[in-house]
Amino acid sequence: MRDASPQTVYLKDYTPPEYLIETVELNFDLDEQLTIVRSSLSLQRNPQSKHQNLALSLMGEELQLISLAIDGVSLDEDEYTLDKESLLIHKVPQDRAFQLKIENSISPAANTALEGLYLSSQMLCTQCEAQGFRKITWFLDRPDVMSRYKVTLSAAKDKYPVLLSNGNKIAGGDIDQNRHWVTWEDPFAKPSYLFALVAGQLEAVSDEFVTHSGRRIELQIFVESHNVDKCAHAMQSLKNAMRWDEETYGLEYDLDLYMIVAVDHFNMGAMENKGLNIFNTKFVLARPDTATDSDYEYIEGVIGHEYFHNWTGNRITCRDWFQLSLKEGFTVFRDQQFSADRSSKAVKRIADVNALRTRQFAEDAGPLAHPVRPEAYIEINNFYTLTVYEKGAEVVRMLHTLLGPEGFRKGCDLYFARHDGQAVTCEDFVNALETANQADFSQFWLWYSQAGTPVLDVTEHYDAANQQLHLTIKQSCPATPGQAQKAPFHIPVKLGLLSDDGSAAPIWFNQQSSNEITLHVTAAEQTFSFANLAQAPVVSLLRGFSAPVILKMERSLEDLAFLLRHDSDTFNRWEAGQQLAIKVIFELIKNLQNQQALQLTPLLVDAWRNILQDKFSDLSYQAMLLSLPEESYLAGLMEVIDVDAIHEAREFVRISLAKQLQTEFQRLYTLYHRDESGNFQADAIGRRRLKNICLNYLISLETPENYELAERQFYSAGNMTDQMAALATIANSRHPAKARSLDSFYHQWRREALVIDKWFALQATSSMPNTFATVQSLMRHHAFDIKTPNRVRALIGAFSQSNPVNFHAKNGEGYAFLADQVLVLNDLNPQIASRMVTGLAQWRRYDEERQILMKQQLQRIVSYAHLSKDVYEIASKSLA
Repeated sequence: MRDASPQTVYLKDYTPPEYLIETVELNFDLDEQLTIVRSSLSLQRNPQSKHQNLALSLMGEELQLISLAIDGVSLDEDEYTLDKESLLIHKVPQDRAFQLKIENSISPAANTALEGLYLSSQMLCTQCEAQGFRKITWFLDRPDVMSRYKVTLSAAKDKYPVLLSNGNKIAGGDIDQNRHWVTWEDPFAKPSYLFALVAGQLEAVSDEFVTHSGRRIELQIFVESHNVDKCAHAMQSLKNAMRWDEETYGLEYDLDLYMIVAVDHFNMGAMENKGLNIFNTKFVLARPDTATDSDYEYIEGVIGHEYFHNWTGNRITCRDWFQLSLKEGFTVFRDQQFSADRSSKAVKRIADVNALRTRQFAEDAGPLAHPVRPEAYIEINNFYTLTVYEKGAEVVRMLHTLLGPEGFRKGCDLYFARHDGQAVTCEDFVNALETANQADFSQFWLWYSQAGTPVLDVTEHYDAANQQLHLTIKQSCPATPGQAQKAPFHIPVKLGLLSDDGSAAPIWFNQQSSNEITLHVTAAEQTFSFANLAQAPVVSLLRGFSAPVILKMERSLEDLAFLLRHDSDTFNRWEAGQQLAIKVIFELIKNLQNQQALQLTPLLVDAWRNILQDKFSDLSYQAMLLSLPEESYLAGLMEVIDVDAIHEAREFVRISLAKQLQTEFQRLYTLYHRDESGNFQADAIGRRRLKNICLNYLISLETPENYELAERQFYSAGNMTDQMAALATIANSRHPAKARSLDSFYHQWRREALVIDKWFALQATSSMPNTFATVQSLMRHHAFDIKTPNRVRALIGAFSQSNPVNFHAKNGEGYAFLADQVLVLNDLNPQIASRMVTGLAQWRRYDEERQILMKQQLQRIVSYAHLSKDVYEIASKSLA
């Protein structure tokens, strides 16, 4: 039964560890039912410890103790105390190093939480971040205890022919005919969360990388034999990331071997364990017929992210888990830079901002809001959040903007030189940037400590007599849990001005002229003045989304259409189109609520016609410009969310545009519809994206000719991008061949787990009225396994988090369904369960009827007698 008052951990209570562990020797006798773990730890009192406690307290969960000894002397039962979360040894040597030996057993097959050592299919693997190592053996399982590891693995040769761990393989051999052993040694000190172990029947895809200094690094990707043909892209992505990190940050890989293992059962996307990265198969396996263009891009981004952690996370790690954004925010920023350099900078930036504003802004606006560096937690797994990762990356991006590329690189160089091999804090990172550039970021630090999304209210006044433009910017930040009042942030705001012919107007500011400047907004209210403007310019503000804020500025439809046509900043050009569509959609919502007739303004039609007719060198960007704002983003802009009106208004716009621009959509579809399977160059990806968004508009017309267009593409597609795009249009329409097409897709790909995940998600996110019944049916499908995180995310997660119009049905059936599944998952995999609860967290944003229904389900979850800490924290905070 859950503790009635789970313990809250506070940043203010941090103290250095009382003991340090210099070396760790681990010996695993591996078996899926019963694994024996023998650990030998070289410990000594930490000279920086503030306590004089004679006892040694180690963390441990779900372990069976076999034996315990200090310096070769076995301990009697009265010399230690065991409970379900710790091992307390009452007295240990204080004035010298000592050797602690522990022998314990664990059961990987029984470990459905997928933390520690567990069974994935027929493979044994580990996940130790954040606190999984304590499920392997008793240990000082905290990131500021860094040790050098030597690991010996022994297992049955037929079941586990491949035995892997961190570092370098230094020895191995046979024990007898049926068993073998391998010893690995990692020369670099690391915290326990970076420990990794994999054992199974795996095939290796091998390559090498030659560093700038001439060292040859062996690269290996381990997969099950039937997936060997899906590793080429991941391997090339790894080499791309290694070269990019050398060229951009001057960072070279430090071991002679880099390994990746792909596993089916994984709570996260991937894990950066030193030298042995463990990945969800979703972010490794790709072949043109099984993976979409987006999959290929995600794989390269995630491969890069985990590789970049070798320095920003491994060589320099977190002092405590409150500093999580130190490694994650910085590394997300680095992987965003990498992906932008590898593809379209414009599209990558838009995609990142779109995800941030759709999902992270909602987190900031709800009961789960917290700073980039949180002050407290009950369960650390719940702070692997969009705020820590994505907003954390935006904070680093602002530092990059304020310092410029050269200054930022100079600060990073100092950070790496100062702190290599250390466990440090967010302050250490910011201080290195300050010192290297003689900057003062004392006010900027508020981005780390204050929660919520700042709002910028901007008014403009053009003084024709003095040819001056005055911009007044007021900043504010709504109250968030525990933070009612907010001090002004330091906000970098990039600015451009456009003349009436669309050209850049020179910006005279502080007696200097430029086409673009960065304003430093540091006060609650500031006015910025610009001279020598013969006529009122059109203002392009927050270019490149230079800060994660909500910008409020009165714009006419005409001004937005002008910026969509002429703005040279690719982000702001797209944003102008989004704001134009938003204004139109919200006017339609008002008409719906007042039971008035709907009519689409010709101005939006003309704007979309211009996009369709213009020539673009980047077709992916053109496709982005044609995309309407997502329903979830529109919901975030409403004080009281009206999911039905949002859906109806947005669909009206989509269908109206399709009707009035059918000829242009058909022309582009025909122009770019070709078989380019296997071609993942940017221009080919762009052609696919543009023709498929045209198909999405055309299918909304629900005509026989467009049904035929979608069905023909579905059955003739030679690549997953085109096949999935066609199936998505079919699934979200009244297409007469819908059932047949979905059944055909399943039977074609039933042996490809990742493709079947797409099949589940596609049906779970359909906006059609019978979707909930479909979801219920899919829960009973023989291919659904609630113990597989990817499958849970594809069905339960997709329905509850990406299908607002059906999940939020007025009868509350979606809410009850989600609560049912959360309680089942709570007993199997608390991490995944807690992430599902977030679908109910925003209950206060809805109408009174829905509020009551959502709140009832949260209360039902909280009242469950065996609720995990993971789920309790999210559900109880949502109700608070």
